[in-house]
Amino acid sequence: MTEFALTLLRLAFLGALWLFIIITVIALRRDLMQPREARPAASRASSRPAKPPKAPKAPKPAKPPKASKHAKSGPSLVVTEGPLAQTVIPLGTAQVTLGRAPDSTLVIDDDYASSRHARLYPSDDGWIVEDLGSTNGTWIDRTRITSPTVLPPGVPLRIGRTTLQLQR
Repeated sequence: MTEFALTLLRLAFLGALWLFIIITVIALRRDLMQPREARPAASRASSRPAKPPKAPKAPKPAKPPKASKHAKSGPSLVVTEGPLAQTVIPLGTAQVTLGRAPDSTLVIDDDYASSRHARLYPSDDGWIVEDLGSTNGTWIDRTRITSPTVLPPGVPLRIGRTTLQLQR
């Protein structure tokens, strides 16, 4: 192989490496950029012309009430550990959803909780906990549940860094 051909081959290889690096940086930049809807209003206003305001969005669901000195009758779900400690959710006949999704009954703001992590629903045997295919699992005491399981009163239910207990 001639010296000229070898130099051209080296330059072509170097060009291919730089092209790969540029494509990788563009892909990473696109993945790390915030979508337009998530940017603060000030930066959105400077990046595009003013438009008429949109209809107001629905307000976030209210956080569950904090524990009070007066105990409520009936079963309740109490957060014993985590950012929402001392939060009490009175349990009626409807199911309770747990996770990071804004429409969950108990919104758990935790990186180890899935959007739709678990649900708790009444049955004849008591309250049943079902993991909804979460990544890090739902734990009753020190056992990871894989199927709908009865939650005994007073036994810790762990979702991410949050621990809950069923109280009668």
